[in-house]
This record gives sequence, structure tokens and C-alpha cells, in this order.
Amino acid sequence: MPWKPANKRTRDHLMPITILSQSAQCQDLTPAGAVGAPLTEPACMTQTLEVPLEGSGDNRSGLWEVSVGRFSRHLSNAEVMHILAGECTFTPTGGEARAIKAGDTLFFPANTTGVWDIKTPLRKVYVVMADN
Repeated sequence: MPWKPANKRTRDHLMPITILSQSAQCQDLTPAGAVGAPLTEPACMTQTLEVPLEGSGDNRSGLWEVSVGRFSRHLSNAEVMHILAGECTFTPTGGEARAIKAGDTLFFPANTTGVWDIKTPLRKVYVVMADN
């Protein structure tokens, strides 16, 4: 079912609230191409659904999905994500691999680098913070 914004009235302003019903199974993602820094062939492919959020400034949010494989994290922004489906490891540069699975919530500081190793297709809700 396509996602639709719902509206909630506050004292003086109509606030749009977006509800993604059963977001782990949402079929509204669109192909977004290969990851930016693939480490396997074929490269991991991504799908996304950007969800505009009123009042969030230049922050970006939505759903993102990636296929099985390995790639380097190339995003320099801080990011908060909640894993909806899948299993992987993330190995921060100079650190040890961390197992990640559906139900986990991650907080990445700005300039976090490392390697994603996606074991089963991974889907997340994300908020990427704008540059300062």
C-alpha cells in the first residue's frame, strides 16, 4: 500500500504526519543504483524512499535497502538508523566487526568510516544529519 501523509491539527497549525504502514514490507522504494564504494562484484544495489519531514531543515530521512555484498561507508554525515530487516556486520576503521540485525538502532557520529558486510538484504529507516 502506498504511503500517505496523515494530518494532525495542533493549536494553530496543521502538522503533516507521515505513516509508513508495515515499513519493513513497503513496496514503494525505487531503484537508486549501486552503492558508492563497492567492495564486491557485482556491486550491492540500493533502493530508497525519501520521506520529506517538515521542519527538519536540510536533514534527510526515509527508507533505504541494500542487497547482499560488501561496501565502504562513504557518508561523512552523522546518521541515525533503525534496521527493519536483514543482517550484516559493520567494521569501523581500526575497530572490530559489530553484528547488526533487524530491530537494532544505530547512531553513527559524523565521519564514521568502515566496511559494511551485508549477509541478507538490509532495510533501514534513516535520518542523515545535515552538515554543520
